[in-house]
Amino acid sequence: MKITTKRIYDTPDDDGARVLVDRLWPRGVSKEEAQLDAWIKEVAPSDELRTWYDHNPDRWTRFKERYVSEFKEKDDAVERVLDVAKDERLTLLYAAADREQNNSVALREYLESRVD
Repeated sequence: MKITTKRIYDTPDDDGARVLVDRLWPRGVSKEEAQLDAWIKEVAPSDELRTWYDHNPDRWTRFKERYVSEFKEKDDAVERVLDVAKDERLTLLYAAADREQNNSVALREYLESRVD
């Protein structure tokens, strides 16, 4: 399974299954424009973790550790993300401006470690 990440504001193309993994719906995007296969907000970081991280690059490593530890309580949601793709291409969508350090990148790394 190939897993990629993409900003929800980017034009949909050959993305395979498109899954929004943010807790909040992104501003300025209609449901039609999003072309989602699923919105699994339960897999997003907790409000406490998201607020603590605040997209601070100095907290990235610790954010990933804490986020992965939250997956123990979110195993059903994690499985639902994988099930949407049915072993095909999966694109995790996010709204954050930072393309390198956001929850979808951390989730992709975790999912890749489970699929391998």
